[in-house]
Amino acid sequence: MNEVIRAIMERRSIRRFKPDAVPQELIEEIVRAGTYAASGRGSQGTLIIAVTDKKWRDALSKENCRIGGWDENFDPFYGAPVILVVLADKSRSTAIYDGSLVMGELMLAAHSLGLGSCWIHRAKEEFEGSVGQALLQQLGIEGDYEGIGHCAAGYVEGDYPAAPARKDNRIYWV
Repeated sequence: MNEVIRAIMERRSIRRFKPDAVPQELIEEIVRAGTYAASGRGSQGTLIIAVTDKKWRDALSKENCRIGGWDENFDPFYGAPVILVVLADKSRSTAIYDGSLVMGELMLAAHSLGLGSCWIHRAKEEFEGSVGQALLQQLGIEGDYEGIGHCAAGYVEGDYPAAPARKDNRIYWV
């Protein structure tokens, strides 16, 4: 089987990560892969913020938890030491689609390098609020961006989950 197809079929969402740091070279490789995602009219109107600073990682986790309405001790990033935030230029009619493709590329790249990943939502609300805006300001990012998602990444804690059976009646031929 082709290695790309194998990665697509084997990748699972991980919800338990080891606290171990991920080498910078691996993070850079994952992020670079994300920049190759297709985009409407080749606009490349997405941004990726690689969050490895524990202070910012924990601030985003706390805000995500607040937005989600969970107990304040819950970590919606499941202990992942790396959070890759994808933002898309709101002026692009394909912003959500473009950002979603970036998220898929990030998760496949992480899997191909032996890391686990999980798409975590609520980035839209985070980056409309003060925490996300403060991060953008600190980074000097200007423009009108929508949070698409967080790619939580790191080493898998425990067994890698098996793929559930595929549902029937999802493919039609004409």
